[in-house]
Amino acid sequence: MPAAKSERLLNLLIMLLVQRRPVPKERIRELLYPDSAPDAFEKMFERDKEELRGLGVPIQVAPVDSYFDDELGYRIPADDFALPEVTLTAEEASVVALATRVWEHATMAQATTDAVRKLSAAGVAVDLAPLDIAPPRMVADEPAFAPCWQAVCERTAIRFDYRRPDEEQPRRRHVQPWGVVRSSGRWYLVGHDVDRGAERVFRLDRVTGTVRRAGPPHAYDVPPDTDLRETIRRLAPPPGAQRAVLLARPDSGHSFRRRAVAVTHGVTGPDGRRDWDRVELERPSRGLVDEVLYHGSDVVLVEPERLREQIVRRLSAVVGAVVG
Repeated sequence: MPAAKSERLLNLLIMLLVQRRPVPKERIRELLYPDSAPDAFEKMFERDKEELRGLGVPIQVAPVDSYFDDELGYRIPADDFALPEVTLTAEEASVVALATRVWEHATMAQATTDAVRKLSAAGVAVDLAPLDIAPPRMVADEPAFAPCWQAVCERTAIRFDYRRPDEEQPRRRHVQPWGVVRSSGRWYLVGHDVDRGAERVFRLDRVTGTVRRAGPPHAYDVPPDTDLRETIRRLAPPPGAQRAVLLARPDSGHSFRRRAVAVTHGVTGPDGRRDWDRVELERPSRGLVDEVLYHGSDVVLVEPERLREQIVRRLSAVVGAVVG
């Protein structure tokens, strides 16, 4: 059975990107379209090439052998595919950071790993340097992420057990997913709760057990003009802390800067350098501790003290586990 279109496009992109020399068409068919008849392969390959080109991917056609031009091959020049240097505002940088976190998630990283493994197993010499454009990392996020993300893409209803902090036992939920959003260091599922007949927000780390499909694909439509983040702000509980003060290195902490009420430059940081910025938030978002920890040593929480103590305890636990 031919591979799914998204998988096929990703495999083709990676195969042509990691090659130092043009790949013959027959080799591409052998590795990526092995179950396709000749006519079907020609049609799929042409459509896939045009779709990648439509996305701005520069597919180059050149002789396989530099001394003979009787056989042509295909490749993607890494230098042409790479982005030029860009300058982003704080808000734009925070959006790019969010997209990078999605790419870094195991779902995306696994797809890239699988594609490279297939090529290596077939004896294809690969150059992994071009993949450093946005290197995927295997991270351990919520187990519910992958099935919820898949359900959103397929518009498939799902069911799962969900435990609220004020309840001792989880309860079964039936949801038509609209989107998965990362907010304040946590992943949230936004959708229509079928049992309650209303929109709801679910924190993925509170999903227990397995997320299962509860209907066929393409069974519903997402309401037009749906704003997932506005839904989270409206339905999720308000943050407990009313004010927060952070220190951030230059060109870091953009998610904090874009919602800051004041930013003071040239402040002395914990390392004694006077190039840090003091960032003040009037109403910190939920998950402030996780968001600060995500930035590593680039962001330090000063106030409130109780959240700072939480960060110290969690970092001390990590150090203790490593040393022990």
